[in-house]
Amino acid sequence: QVQLVESGGGLVQAGGSLRLSCAASGGTFSKQNMGWFRQAPGKEREFVARISWTGSTYYADSVKGRFTISRDNAKNTVALQMNSLKPEDTAVYYCAVNVRPNYGPYLPRGYDYWGQGTQVTVSA
Repeated sequence: QVQLVESGGGLVQAGGSLRLSCAASGGTFSKQNMGWFRQAPGKEREFVARISWTGSTYYADSVKGRFTISRDNAKNTVALQMNSLKPEDTAVYYCAVNVRPNYGPYLPRGYDYWGQGTQVTVSA
């Protein structure tokens, strides 16, 4: 059973940076595609970024150029470096395993083993 634990969230001013981390246990991490999603109050969960087991990456247009997803297979972790943060980036951020890649990288239905989430709040 795969378990994911996110960390690194917090309160930051607009224009600032945060680095989220997701630690995985169970499964074969090095062969898994990993994704980050976020959910703001009253909104649906939305795709942020995905990194394949080969290292290829996808980003939502809203974060492209500001966020960077990376992975460390030796440590079973995936990170999300967030720069130039905006108030609209405020949300709970989740990592998950892309267990059904046939749905593509963007749909939550393609993912499973969601972590508990970490809150990111960006003040204006």
